[in-house]
Amino acid sequence: MTAQLAVLSSGMVTGVGLTALASCAAIRCGINNFNETHFIDRFGEKIVGSEAPLEQSWRGVTKLAKMAASAVRECIDTLPKPPKPDGSIPLILVIAEEERPGRLPGLGGPLLFSVERELGLKFHPDSSVVAQGRVGGALGLLRAQKLIEEQGHARVILCGVDTFLTGPTLSLYDEHARLLTSHNSDGFIPGEAAAAVALAGSQSTEGCMLTCRGLGFAREPATVESDQPLRAEGMALALKSALTAAGIGLEKVDYRISDLSGEQYRFKEISLATTRIRRDHRVGFGVWHPADCIGEVGAAALPSMLGVLHHGARKRYLPGPTFVAFLSNDDDKRAAVVLSAQGCG
Repeated sequence: MTAQLAVLSSGMVTGVGLTALASCAAIRCGINNFNETHFIDRFGEKIVGSEAPLEQSWRGVTKLAKMAASAVRECIDTLPKPPKPDGSIPLILVIAEEERPGRLPGLGGPLLFSVERELGLKFHPDSSVVAQGRVGGALGLLRAQKLIEEQGHARVILCGVDTFLTGPTLSLYDEHARLLTSHNSDGFIPGEAAAAVALAGSQSTEGCMLTCRGLGFAREPATVESDQPLRAEGMALALKSALTAAGIGLEKVDYRISDLSGEQYRFKEISLATTRIRRDHRVGFGVWHPADCIGEVGAAALPSMLGVLHHGARKRYLPGPTFVAFLSNDDDKRAAVVLSAQGCG
């Protein structure tokens, strides 16, 4: 990316809170909301998940629209100068990839229109949908950067919304031994979330802010379900590209944050990728993974991470100013994002 983006505000709906403030406080304290769901695994036991505690038991696309609208509303309401409901601000909506097992029908444009109806406002015609799952968050940042730099938009909202708590999705992941159960320790806890951030060019903002300094993308041939040996060449290339775009080396990065959700594959991947290009001799290089508290949230992963870092920067509890975020889809898509807290003392 040729210009840095600044995070102005955030909004979140997760299994541990219905606002960014509540969710980030719970994540900071290591609190989760993992409970038995009404779904049954192949051994007849209830599947544990992280469900967003909304006021009513909405389901399907309706629930996704309610969650996304709530996150976007919070994001807009906490902006220094909230926009008028006149279609002046674009929304980039990140959703599950089309090949996701059990993907809900009616996503895409209809979901974006549903979010507009829930909010009672219109977004700019440059609004769009990115159906690329976890990596979609990074692609959304790239699209936001182009809207700000090339189309002249002052601000753009990036929102990710997703759920794994549907019968077909859980059934297929359980069949492939991907869920964390009493019979499988190498799996993830399914969750659902919506998270939104308002973005602007960093040159137009002042004070304490979280900035996105570099993006990198690559492909990894050894996917989570392939039989090829994992060398993490794709993630290493994405990381190297992001660092180059940010103009720094890995030794300048203080901490990592990732969409890790429990499976050993992705832990190994970011460890191998880091080792491939690391040249310093630090004893530790920590990693945050919010999924420990909110479960696997797919397309909402990066917006959730941005919300966590945004609040951490504002409240000055980050372990260092510079982070690198790792994103990995079930297929070969990989992404990395370099983020820095600037002007936060």
